[in-house]
Amino acid sequence: MINKLISLLISMLLIASLISPVLAQDYLFEIPEQDIQIFIEDDGSITIEYYYLFKNQPGAHAIDYVDIGMPGNSKYSLGDITATVDDQPITDIQDSLYVDGVALGLGGNAIPAGGSGVVFMRAENVRGQFYIAAVESEEEYTSMRFQPNYFSSDFAAGASDMTITFFLPSGVLDGEAIWFSPKNWVGDETPASEIDSQNRLIYQWSSANASPSGKYEFGVAFPSRFIPADVINAENTFTFNPSDALGVAIPVLCCGGFVTIFGLVIYFAAKSAKKRKLKYLPPKIAIEGHGIKRGLTSVEAAILLEEPMDKILTMILFSVLKKDAGEVITRDPLDIKVEKTLPEGLRDYEISFLNAFKGTKSSERRKKLQDMMIKLVKSISTKMKGFSRKETITYYQDIIKKAWDQVEKAKTPEVRAEKYSEAVDWTMMDKNYDQRTRRMFGTGPVYMPYWWWRTDPSINRTTSTARTVGGSGARSSKSSIPSGGKSKTITLPRLPGSKAAASVTNTITAFSAGVVGKMSTFTGGITNKTNPAPKPTSSTFRSSGGGRSGGGSSCACACACAGCACACAGGGR
Repeated sequence: MINKLISLLISMLLIASLISPVLAQDYLFEIPEQDIQIFIEDDGSITIEYYYLFKNQPGAHAIDYVDIGMPGNSKYSLGDITATVDDQPITDIQDSLYVDGVALGLGGNAIPAGGSGVVFMRAENVRGQFYIAAVESEEEYTSMRFQPNYFSSDFAAGASDMTITFFLPSGVLDGEAIWFSPKNWVGDETPASEIDSQNRLIYQWSSANASPSGKYEFGVAFPSRFIPADVINAENTFTFNPSDALGVAIPVLCCGGFVTIFGLVIYFAAKSAKKRKLKYLPPKIAIEGHGIKRGLTSVEAAILLEEPMDKILTMILFSVLKKDAGEVITRDPLDIKVEKTLPEGLRDYEISFLNAFKGTKSSERRKKLQDMMIKLVKSISTKMKGFSRKETITYYQDIIKKAWDQVEKAKTPEVRAEKYSEAVDWTMMDKNYDQRTRRMFGTGPVYMPYWWWRTDPSINRTTSTARTVGGSGARSSKSSIPSGGKSKTITLPRLPGSKAAASVTNTITAFSAGVVGKMSTFTGGITNKTNPAPKPTSSTFRSSGGGRSGGGSSCACACACAGCACACAGGGR
């Protein structure tokens, strides 16, 4: 009897020894490549695509299930999710027991130990992802934040060539959209951007050194008008108060780790993105050469100094008006009458400027003005080759200073008007231009430059008999102005100083509000051509659809805005 018991015990130990290696098997894999695409649809839903190339380790558990976390607060249906493994349909799609998302059962196509496979999942009609964005803008913006699915570090190892791509709603322009600096990202924080064949703006981040267990966060914002208003959560906004810190910390606990309060990040990131759009000079201009580039016009110097676009356009406006090539017929909205016969000696950018105002549609004008500025910026880049930007900027800043000195030292109102007329374009580049203009004019009376009637239709003027033009026309309240080949005497009133100053500074305001529109949008369209974000070197844009890769423990959060709650589960199998 004892011998039988001993034999039975030995047999059980032998069986256990055979089974234990199998029970000891666990998930252990690498993900050499992953591609995540987020499509923001026009109806206010999002479509998410995951592509995973799995390399299962020798001796590891077969990858039989892949758990993929879904966005926090999202609403979706399992019926809107499709998946494949090595291009073979996955029919076992259910709610995951381990993550706040879905489980993909690979069934007979499980990826064996030592093998590799591609898992692809597409989730359509995912809702509840948009919130009011804390963006400084004249119009309302909506934002979305997305944390891609990641895998437990207990199961996933190695580096991953990772690409995350946002497809914005059709029609959103690069100058209108905002991308936020990624959190914890190991690649370039500036995304590549382009417009696809469906007129969708694409932002793409890539890194060959990402981790499959990395918790990365990305975000974009765009004008709310591009999606239905009823899909934007207007209630869950974020206002940070130290006393509310606990209440904020609890909902942003995600997958066992703390997520930085995104409302603050979104604010400063938006400001940073907005600032970058205003940097339209290409970096190569900053490469130091030797010596000063002389001979630039005031407008070209303004480009080198990277002055705001509305100020530069106003400088061009003053230039063409001084040359009798047109006149302002309304200030609000700003409209310019272009002379039928243009004077000789106009520069190429002045002709392009006037041609832009021959169109009647504001969008057409804005596009032509952007094209003109793109050519100007590129021409400055060419002219500055071999010259020192630093020395050249110092040189033109000295010209600006001397221009103001000449105006301010004028001893009579008539001489001051003449000097101001000659140097108005240079004086505009002074950072205190508005204040210095008002201080210079004082309380008046002020004699305006001879051509000033062309800038301000509110100035009363009378026409007398023709006489020969003489001098600059600024030394008297009566000036001879050529028009249509004939000489006419224009009698200008002497304006009070405050009105004279307002007439000058309001021209810039009129340009900004009536023609340029939102400054970051206008300049962003130029920056995208002259100083575009760097392109990724490790990958290219993928088209949607097709078969892809997967498996293991996962978790994902996709939140939006300014302080929305984020919740997802950890775990895995």
